[in-house]
Amino acid sequence: MWSIETGQTFPLSSVKPFEGLMPYRQRCLLETRKACHGGTSRRERSLVSGARLQPLGSVEGFEYLCCPDSGSLFLADLPPSAEWARLLSLVSRYRQSSETFHAEVAQTRAEHVYSPKLEWIQSALRMQGLERPSVLEVVTPPSAITALLAGCGAFSEVTTVNEMELVVAQAAPRERAEAAVLFESLDRVDDPVALLAAVRERVVAGGLIFVTALVSTGFDVAVLGLRNMYLYPPDRTNCFSLQGLEELLRHAGFTLLEVSTPGVLDVEIVQTHLRHDPSLSLSGFERQLLGADRQTLEAFQAFLQQNRMSSFARIIGRKQMGGEDDPA
Repeated sequence: MWSIETGQTFPLSSVKPFEGLMPYRQRCLLETRKACHGGTSRRERSLVSGARLQPLGSVEGFEYLCCPDSGSLFLADLPPSAEWARLLSLVSRYRQSSETFHAEVAQTRAEHVYSPKLEWIQSALRMQGLERPSVLEVVTPPSAITALLAGCGAFSEVTTVNEMELVVAQAAPRERAEAAVLFESLDRVDDPVALLAAVRERVVAGGLIFVTALVSTGFDVAVLGLRNMYLYPPDRTNCFSLQGLEELLRHAGFTLLEVSTPGVLDVEIVQTHLRHDPSLSLSGFERQLLGADRQTLEAFQAFLQQNRMSSFARIIGRKQMGGEDDPA
């Protein structure tokens, strides 16, 4: 199993500006409240270990629970799956509209977010000897990356499937894809375990799965906790720890080939929160670190990448074949 670091750098304002996030975040919270108004079910057990979830705190009135074994975080109460699917569809359409900050930074997000993901996938395909495989994009449409996947020339066929509909599909697929892409899907669906099982059924034996996610063990999430303004439903309904994410994929029948946290924004995210709220509760060491010179901060962000402590996780798994063990 390998881990990848990146020398790429870019400012927070070019991909998810703090001020621009606020109206989008408030709309997400509003629509989630509406979705939950008709009734919810309590999540009692960890999706990772099965342990009883423990109270953690709330985000704008939405309670989050914590897995005592893995440190993964979960929204406590969810409406029926059909209502959650409607919510994700509504939020996805809103995200792709001209009303949000995403439209204002579309070009820089393509450069700093989407293009590196495509390069990552293409590099892994070359390493695994896969030439123009078929790929399954698992998402709630519309997706900003669909056209990029189709137009990059790396795939013989690109099939986009709704992540919520995939779980309830009854019929077995006529053809299985050679790779599947899940960009933050596990962060927002109501049943990540069921989603991974459904994806596994639609990938050939030995096929690859590419997963990205926010992880609770990354620096900015670990320091800020539920005060992190980038943690909110439905986009971050689940926030697995890196360990939790690894265990989830292994239990679903995938051998892990890469586990990396190549994030570049952990330090700046905490600095930005501190600028907006100077009274933010941080330790003396954390304040000293955040006030250090640029060279020190860049070295610390590199340290987070090298030691899998950034909050942006990137994982490649291979669908296990009979008798295959997962390498440590």
